[in-house]
Amino acid sequence: MDIVANTLLAAGASPAMIHSLAEIPDFTPQAQALCVNVGTLSPSWVPAMKSAAELMVKLGKPWVLDPVAAGASGFRLNACLALVGVKPTVIRGNGSEIIALSSVSCSIKGVDSAHGSMDALEAAKSLARASGSIVAVSGAVDVVTDGNRVVAAHNGVPMMQKITATGCAVTALIAAFVALDPSHPLEATASALSVFCIAGELGMDLAKGPASLRMHLIDSLYGLDEAALLSRVRITDL
Repeated sequence: MDIVANTLLAAGASPAMIHSLAEIPDFTPQAQALCVNVGTLSPSWVPAMKSAAELMVKLGKPWVLDPVAAGASGFRLNACLALVGVKPTVIRGNGSEIIALSSVSCSIKGVDSAHGSMDALEAAKSLARASGSIVAVSGAVDVVTDGNRVVAAHNGVPMMQKITATGCAVTALIAAFVALDPSHPLEATASALSVFCIAGELGMDLAKGPASLRMHLIDSLYGLDEAALLSRVRITDL
């Protein structure tokens, strides 16, 4: 939650981390977007997640699902599939998580992926068509699809994989971007992925290892300007 909140603050968003079912009716209507992250899943949290997502759908506001380690346990997979049924605007995961949700056999090791983003491309397209969601697959190349169109974001540095919860942070950033442009969720998702990874590239120029990259990534995101963004962004159609 720490890096997620700090990423959002650095980008100019205003996060609120809510878990209690009792608070959903008060907090959710005030939000411009919702990010549901199942990373530290427990049975008591699932009803709150589903309730918040259902309320966002009712309000006509976007919500984004991060199905962390979706295939690691039956409980986790069933919870994620139930949330997919609530029609997320965007689903963002690694290759193995997206394959698990698309019901294709896969192996997964905790939150780490045994599959690259390109390995999961067909699964992502299938999941997008079945769910009606934009599906983003993180990897060496980030892939985003609506089931037909596919775009790729080519920014980032390998050491970002050595920092826990960078995937969680970029999912939350996607929610912030989609909140600003809800009528173009594919473009907003690809833009968020690229912006976050460009911040990683800039941070890597100053970092000595994963711990300092974490700090410099957030600083770089905070200080990112249009010139730096336009000089580095690499988004292509596939």
